[in-house]
Amino acid sequence: MISGVLRAVARAGLPCPGTDNGDVTDQTKQYAVNKTDAEWKAQLSPAEFQVLRKAGTERPYTGEYTDAKTVGVYKCRACDAELFRSETKFDSHCGWPSFFAPLAEDRVQYIEDSALGMKRVEVRCANCGSHLGHVFEGEGYDNPTDLRYCINSISLTLQPA
Repeated sequence: MISGVLRAVARAGLPCPGTDNGDVTDQTKQYAVNKTDAEWKAQLSPAEFQVLRKAGTERPYTGEYTDAKTVGVYKCRACDAELFRSETKFDSHCGWPSFFAPLAEDRVQYIEDSALGMKRVEVRCANCGSHLGHVFEGEGYDNPTDLRYCINSISLTLQPA
C-alpha cells in the first residue's frame, strides 16, 4: 500500500513524500526535534499529547480545521514544521481535514500501521515524529493524486497567508 501511495503522488507530478530512507517500518528514526515524554507533556495539552505522541485520534467532526477554508500553511502543532498547504485541502466529508499531498517530499514519514487488524499507512511529522493521521488511496476522490491524507486537526496549527 505504501508503494502505491508513492506511485500515485509521482503520477500526479507532485514531490514524492519521504519514506524514512525506504524503510517505512523503521520506528527508531532519529528526529531533528527529539524530546522526552515529560517534555512533550509540559508543552502539549493532554488531548494534544494523546494524539500527537500516542497516535490517538480525535473524534470526527470535532476538529477546528475540518471545514476550514482559510488560505495558509498547516504546521505541526508539536514542532511548528510546515506540512500542508491550504491549496491541497479538499472536502472529503470524512470528519477530519483532508489533503491530497504534503507540502514537500521531506515533510512527512510513512509507517505501516496494522494496529486495528487492517493495513493502513500512518503519517507522521518527519521533523519530530508526531502522529498526524493516515493516508488512504484509491477512494475515488476527484483530486490530482487520488490520495486522502486524513489528518487530525489537533495535530495542526494554521498559519494564515
